[in-house]
Amino acid sequence: MSSTTGRSSAKSPVLTRPDGSPVRVLVVDDEANLTELLGMALRYEGWEVRCASTGIAAVRAAKEFRPDAVVLDMMLPDFDGLEVLRRMRGEDPNIPVLFLTAKDAVEDRVAGLTAGGDDYVTKPFSLEEIVARVRALMRRTAVVAAEADHLLVVGDLTLDEDSHEVTRGGEAINLTATEFELLRYLMRNPKRVLSKAQILDRVWNYDFGGQANVVELYISYLRKKIDAGRDPMIHTLRGAGYVLKPAA
Repeated sequence: MSSTTGRSSAKSPVLTRPDGSPVRVLVVDDEANLTELLGMALRYEGWEVRCASTGIAAVRAAKEFRPDAVVLDMMLPDFDGLEVLRRMRGEDPNIPVLFLTAKDAVEDRVAGLTAGGDDYVTKPFSLEEIVARVRALMRRTAVVAAEADHLLVVGDLTLDEDSHEVTRGGEAINLTATEFELLRYLMRNPKRVLSKAQILDRVWNYDFGGQANVVELYISYLRKKIDAGRDPMIHTLRGAGYVLKPAA
């Protein structure tokens, strides 16, 4: 494995969470030198990193840290990576996982992917390869929402805060100013249930319940433009509010 952490001058755009905070990556391996090198390379990308050396520690860290992606060794001292994956997915079914293994047998690769792993790298590997694979995973699974400060991305839906351009699946979507602000608020909080009161306060800047119907109205406008003829991204939770998440 390469221990080089240097990069070319053309550094990749920084991935961030929808609220602008750094994305989080959990590295799970019982080789201390390897986790240190991986942590260094991932932090160089501007990401927040936590490391674990056992399956139990990894599951606990996943609950506390809420990572956006996991780099997971198949062989751990207490239980294997497949069991770690199963327990993590019990908490977060959508968490992207990149398996690491010293084995190169086809059956091991198949076992990892069949169990729900998103990608697979065999040792030895370069740090640059791991960084590239993790970056691709997070973009593909759309658990992170920004590749630049002005760009929000959830699934195949993209919103440019500077140009006010919105696209889904590459197709341009024209929104009114209010529709844009409502969508921006939803996209800054993907997979989070937002109440009508919260939306009123943030989008319309007032918080009395008498105007809650305006939220329903504009949600219906957005659905016609964002979800029409496509797998829905905007969902209603009765009595709770609305949530935007990548289409299944």
